[in-house]
Amino acid sequence: MTRDSARALLRSRIVPLIVATALFMENLDSTVIATSLPKIAADLGTSPIHLKLALTSYLLALAIFIPASGWMADRFGARNIFRVAILIFAAGSISCGASNSLGWLIGSRVLQGIGGSMMVPVGRLIVLRTTPKSALVNALAWLTVPALIGPVMGPPLGGFITTYFDWRWIFWINIPIAVLGVALVSAYIPQIVADTVRRFDALGFLLVGPGLAAFLTGVTLAGLGMGSQAVMIGLTFGGLALVGLYVRHALRVEAPLVDLRLLDYPTFRISTTAGTFFRVGSGSLPFLLPLLFELGFGLTPFQAGMMTFVTGFGAMTMKFTAQRILNRWGFRRVLAVNAVIGSLFILAPAAFHPTTPYLVMVTVLFLGGVSRSLQFTAINAIAYSDVPQDRMSSATSFNSVLQQLSRSIGITVAAFGLQAVQQAEGLHDIVAQSFPPVFTLMALVSFVSIFGVLKLAPDAGGTLLEAKRA
Repeated sequence: MTRDSARALLRSRIVPLIVATALFMENLDSTVIATSLPKIAADLGTSPIHLKLALTSYLLALAIFIPASGWMADRFGARNIFRVAILIFAAGSISCGASNSLGWLIGSRVLQGIGGSMMVPVGRLIVLRTTPKSALVNALAWLTVPALIGPVMGPPLGGFITTYFDWRWIFWINIPIAVLGVALVSAYIPQIVADTVRRFDALGFLLVGPGLAAFLTGVTLAGLGMGSQAVMIGLTFGGLALVGLYVRHALRVEAPLVDLRLLDYPTFRISTTAGTFFRVGSGSLPFLLPLLFELGFGLTPFQAGMMTFVTGFGAMTMKFTAQRILNRWGFRRVLAVNAVIGSLFILAPAAFHPTTPYLVMVTVLFLGGVSRSLQFTAINAIAYSDVPQDRMSSATSFNSVLQQLSRSIGITVAAFGLQAVQQAEGLHDIVAQSFPPVFTLMALVSFVSIFGVLKLAPDAGGTLLEAKRA
């Protein structure tokens, strides 16, 4: 390899890897807290099911503010917004660690969500705008590798800290990562400013964000049995009404905050719809698995973390082979076959039992991580295969909203399922037999994605593979 080619390779890797520092922090935070829910709930005097508000409040904040992230990157520069987002996320982490009530923790998670709403999509936008489409699959894979270290480290680290120290440190460990991220962004990320900046869609922002937040809050309160029926119905249907008004508004204005006209691109439309179903099913696992192992099987948070960390390790392993698999069989075939395989691995924990050998459970979780990683890599890449550069900021905002909503819906549906099983079987506590019906439900939701994937053209995403086939 010549010196010039080595420098070019370094440039193609360093931006995704630096951006991935932020994704590492966000993924580490979400997976660390998952194994610590029972301990945090006991310390704050609430139930693990109610504490899921700490998870969904973060995701709701993402859903509200992500739509504005693309416009902010165009207006103020992607590097500036990315740097500020990391600092806001770090401030929220400090506040989470200092919280002493459920309300305080939820408010702190909202602050984290505001930072994450800019950090993740703007970081992805930086990579998309600095990478040719023929190299997009590899760039997204490199972007994701350090972020996947979060799920690898998160469960065992969170379990270890919660078991042997204080759960508050699971938030404070974000601070040195944030400091490193700001330093690397300042030194190496180029300033990327759009040639033209569209007018900010203020009305759209006031409709879509609050609408989504109200709808999901109403559904969440209903699942937890909190609040009056009038409040739950008002939030749920009021949110739907606001979203409906936004759809009408977005189809009438030239530059809406979330551009629904992007759905005119078949690859973007299919990847977002099919991807949403798959993410809803798989998004429940970080919530369900720690509860299964800790409350169902009686493991400590550290033991539960050591069981679930292999999911992230499997996901990280797949990133090095995804490009070759897609080159060999193409996006449509890989996504269709793997939708079935991935759904089966979501179903598999329904067969776990306290007497199931640890090696069997660890192997299943590892292979499930491999399968889901391949699916997410392919879905994320093909979504942008036909989107022109001048619409990338809108596309990343749109896709990021759906990704975060699907995660929130996945947790909410899983919690609904646990509540329903408890009521149907007359159980007062969460026990091992509470989980199989819920894993079955989430696997079915994930499987629905195959019907969208099969609508892809056989050569869909070909521009992403040409460089590797040459």
